[in-house]
Amino acid sequence: MSEETKFAEYVRGNIESAGQDAGFIGLSQVWVRECIRHNYAQNFTWLGRPIIQVPQDVYAIQELIWTCRPDIVIETGIAHGGSLILSASMLAMLDYCDALQQGVVLDPRASRRKVVGIDIDIRAHNRAGIENHPLAHKIKMIEGSSVASAVFEQVLAQSEGYERVMVFLDSNHTHEHVLAELELYAPLASKGSYCVVWDTGVEDLPPDMCSNRPWGKGDNPKTAVWEYMKRLENEGRKARDGQDLRFECDKTIEHKIMITASADGFLRRI
Repeated sequence: MSEETKFAEYVRGNIESAGQDAGFIGLSQVWVRECIRHNYAQNFTWLGRPIIQVPQDVYAIQELIWTCRPDIVIETGIAHGGSLILSASMLAMLDYCDALQQGVVLDPRASRRKVVGIDIDIRAHNRAGIENHPLAHKIKMIEGSSVASAVFEQVLAQSEGYERVMVFLDSNHTHEHVLAELELYAPLASKGSYCVVWDTGVEDLPPDMCSNRPWGKGDNPKTAVWEYMKRLENEGRKARDGQDLRFECDKTIEHKIMITASADGFLRRI
């Protein structure tokens, strides 16, 4: 057994142990709850743009994109654009490494890899900040409701011909909206890749923490994930590639980072 394999086994044991430690998991949930009281996730940027994610989830995104090597990342919800920039920077890193391995000169604008972001309201200052970013050439923004048929048709057109697809859902957090997004966007995820549903942790928060929002306990991304997974099991669905659509909730990611806004939200297509 190589030293790399030994270390990988060691890490796997660490993750399994953490996932069986109810006290550690409970402490992490308390931490997430308290960080929300301080708007902690809004304190960070990625390459100059506010990202509004806890750092552990940012790290998970990096690992997912590096491992799955998507050609296109589709994101609902743009806000300040930090997540688009993160995905674009990781796709650019894949381009860079591919060029090194192939021994060719990298032309940053020649790569097909790109990020598609959808938001019902792309505010002018956010659009300007994204469009003026050095990675803007890897980003396509679509304004409109993510579940509107005209908007989804644009997404399909943008993703035509791409085989390795990753999806992040992070817009309106009501059960109804996220479930509609899952029905539309989850089938786009390629086998072995992910459809990540952000902010499932709303279900685990005290009810008063979402009193000023249209979502809350019993009506949120996690309840939508639960319902969608039931539909897949009981009714079945087809992926865009024509194959039967199946997902598993990848708890390994949660147990690795321990602090996440998206418990039960890392859906890996199998």
